[in-house]
Amino acid sequence: MSPVPKDSRSWRRPDVVLLVALVSVKLLVHFLFNGGYGYFRDELYFMACGERLDWGYVDQPPLVALVACCERWLLGNSLFAIRFLPALAGATKLALAVVMTRRLGGGLFAQGLAGVAILVAPVCLGVDNYFSMNAFDQLFWVIATLLVLQTCRDDRTRPWIGLGFVVGVALLNKLSILFFIFGLAVGLMLTPQRRALKTRGPWIAALIALALFAPHVVWQIQHGWPTLEQLASGRATKNVLLSPFDFLLGVILENHPLSLPVWIAGLAFFFGSAAGKPHRILGWIFVTAAASLVLLHGKTYYLAPAFPIVFAGGACALESLFERRAWRFAKAATIGALVAGGILTAPMAIPALPVETFIRYSSAIGLAPPKLERHEMGPLPQQYADMFGWPEMVAAVARVYEGLSPDERAKCAIFASNYGEAGAIDFFGPAYGLPKAISGHNNYFLWGPRDFSGDVLITIGQSMADVSKSYARVEVGATLHHPYAMPYENRDPIYVCREPRRSLAEIWPSTKHFN
Repeated sequence: MSPVPKDSRSWRRPDVVLLVALVSVKLLVHFLFNGGYGYFRDELYFMACGERLDWGYVDQPPLVALVACCERWLLGNSLFAIRFLPALAGATKLALAVVMTRRLGGGLFAQGLAGVAILVAPVCLGVDNYFSMNAFDQLFWVIATLLVLQTCRDDRTRPWIGLGFVVGVALLNKLSILFFIFGLAVGLMLTPQRRALKTRGPWIAALIALALFAPHVVWQIQHGWPTLEQLASGRATKNVLLSPFDFLLGVILENHPLSLPVWIAGLAFFFGSAAGKPHRILGWIFVTAAASLVLLHGKTYYLAPAFPIVFAGGACALESLFERRAWRFAKAATIGALVAGGILTAPMAIPALPVETFIRYSSAIGLAPPKLERHEMGPLPQQYADMFGWPEMVAAVARVYEGLSPDERAKCAIFASNYGEAGAIDFFGPAYGLPKAISGHNNYFLWGPRDFSGDVLITIGQSMADVSKSYARVEVGATLHHPYAMPYENRDPIYVCREPRRSLAEIWPSTKHFN
């Protein structure tokens, strides 16, 4: 009688204990530290989008705004509340990666190694610690990978139907799932799983995904494909175009340098071992996604959702190697090194240290991935700098607003140069009686100037040269400075603008700024 595959056996007590322990540690880390520093720039923007639900936005599909809206309604506006679901998504991702490892044949050590590799990866710690579509994107990739793994073992249509729903919802969250789809298509053509293309399963999956995604496509058509314009603009003006070497270096650092042997072993597992050969399609998903991102000069963290695949495969390969060579000490040494290394790098991904302590610590260890954007940097990396200065900025705007006459306040608009500033006004402003902000940046441009005439305008982040083109009287209302914020947020004063040369409706087309 042939042995029963590990994934079809009932879970043993040690397996369950390990899984619960890993998930508990993951949740505990985020619940302890997801209230650190302050609201992230993008979180403020996503909450603003959640107040204006639609089938799409200039820079993302609709799901993240819907989740933001529901999360605020259910849990409130605190940092812990806003960041609760990303932490839960991260813990679920880790749990499913352990399940994936088991289904690939991994025993207790392999399951623990794959879980720890995900637990300590800075990119996973980082994206699971604040609200964005990235935590959910990584979760969708893991679910989709498990369903692909199921299609390798099950000729029925049901796993394909599930895959179609998952991919369709994932497309409504973030378009980077397209790299998964492309990798799956390549893997189907290059492995024996190509036989599935003769069945109805993949085609039903494609139709389901397209049907779910169709409303966003219609929205894009109605608005002139703004996301394509935003991507092109970001590539031309904002993003750093990484060389293949810099991309690889960034990926190694983001997923932890000590994890490198694990995912290299994962590639060897899928492409060079008998145990991994039946699941080689998963290896092709990873390799195709990586190659596509290198060719397209994508950001390094775009590849992060694919790493549970190679962590799971690599854990199985190393477990087999250590058991074959009877290297029992190697198991404990490998796990111990990853845990110790993860503790060392954790402050680079989550706000676990006071800010001044972090600045000294990061300088001492000297680990920083390549820059992904062209902005001038301050004492903090961008993911932390963008958590500082927002309440202080809104308080300064409120003081300028209160200095206006009642008649001017009644018609005053607040124009922000980017969605972070505008989102901060929208989030913190009601406590000061401020009106909602307007901006030409990304979806704020599509929301327009509202009903404001533009007779009186307070601007944030605009230069004197720019505002003087549209207003005859421009006065400095206040100056902004925060020692930890991004330098460009401290550059231009808050201006009060009067006597417009043109109406705000006439000015509005020139404010458009997609990136």
